[in-house]
Amino acid sequence: MRSLRTGSTLASLLAGVALLAGTLLAAPAAHAADEPLRDLADAKGKVIGTAVTGSKLTGTYGRIAAGEFNALTPGNAMKWGSVEPTRGSFNWAEADEIVNFAEANGQQVRGHTLVWHSQNPSWLTNGTWTTAQLRQLMTDHIATEVGRYEGRLATWDVVNEPFNEDGTYRQTLWYNGLGADYIAEALTAARAADPSPKLYINDYNVEGVNAKSTALYNLVRDLKARGVPIDGVGLQAHLILGQVPSTLQQNIQRFADLGVDVAITELDIRMNLPSDSAELAQQATEYKQVVNACVAVTRCVGVTVWGFTDSDSWIPDTFPGQGAATPYDENFAPKPAYYAIAEALGGTTTPPPTGACTATYSVVNQWNTGFTGQVRIACDGASLSSWKATWTYGAGQQLTQSWNATCTQSGAAVSCSNASYNGTVPDGGSVTFGFNGSWSGSNPVPVVTLG
Repeated sequence: MRSLRTGSTLASLLAGVALLAGTLLAAPAAHAADEPLRDLADAKGKVIGTAVTGSKLTGTYGRIAAGEFNALTPGNAMKWGSVEPTRGSFNWAEADEIVNFAEANGQQVRGHTLVWHSQNPSWLTNGTWTTAQLRQLMTDHIATEVGRYEGRLATWDVVNEPFNEDGTYRQTLWYNGLGADYIAEALTAARAADPSPKLYINDYNVEGVNAKSTALYNLVRDLKARGVPIDGVGLQAHLILGQVPSTLQQNIQRFADLGVDVAITELDIRMNLPSDSAELAQQATEYKQVVNACVAVTRCVGVTVWGFTDSDSWIPDTFPGQGAATPYDENFAPKPAYYAIAEALGGTTTPPPTGACTATYSVVNQWNTGFTGQVRIACDGASLSSWKATWTYGAGQQLTQSWNATCTQSGAAVSCSNASYNGTVPDGGSVTFGFNGSWSGSNPVPVVTLG
């Protein structure tokens, strides 16, 4: 549906001083599910996917995206405004990057999205077109984009968000210019461009049985009766804590009974910030409820989360004061929701230890080309007689000086060991070491591991 958070937004946030990262468990990867989510989903014949930002597919972000998910959706890279910002001038760089990454990691790709009322280029939305011109623009765009990835994508969200909440058609460039049959024409054009991917209509607030989902149901039934190529329905599932529809599984089943696949395509469950342990526990219950509903219906092919980490979520920018909507926190630590997904897919989880030593990385000052950072190591229910903190920089940062630790850097990898006087960290105690460094372009916070 909406944009994932962009790199420019992240960069602007990082440009301020006193940017503080959250606390990370000493070895977050060790606290993942006993089997990766993608292996659990494969065993059930289901998809577990995530929307991604192509420029971030490195470091920890890339490792989790590749290791935990068997499908990727480009968050923004395949939308019309991204691929053809100027008429006849195309930019496929990020879309190609995501497709290539997925193929290298044995993942399928969900194309998103071809015909939508939003995130279109200004030349298209501001133009004055005859009906024939508009139809040609739409079918040419579909032929170009679908044709570029012929044989490489598993699914396409061909038409996105065609309905209003009351079940009437949304008044858009496409509906107003071509009538309701623009949907059938778009699906037919997509099938002509590539016969292999499954073709979907995708919408939000259609997760339960209501006026909007019933309008979508009636449309799909009509399209199938007319022989229009329609293979699936996407239920976006941008949900609010405490508001998962009670009729979710019933609704999935009724679409499946029409003879089409169903997918949860953009799942997140937002809450008011700051979140607390009770809200995160409820969120986990609701993530499990959604995945369970899909697992229970044979033709529900799987679930895609709309960004797997809170640092890449669209929610805070769109709903100020809300967030914490994804299965991983902003520092890539799995939340209770992650474990709930694993359990819904038939997996088992080993919960994090109750006593642990943690490392907190923070940027305490930042200027044009440099920054001052620190790492705080604290123990609660555990202790250390020596320590080593390691991390990998994701944007070319370089350490220039350190204190209260011996730090070395090789490429992007940094290793800092205790000094002779601060290796002991007692239960309930902490130590801090600091450093200066240089940066250019962005200064994303890395994941710290204690050894």
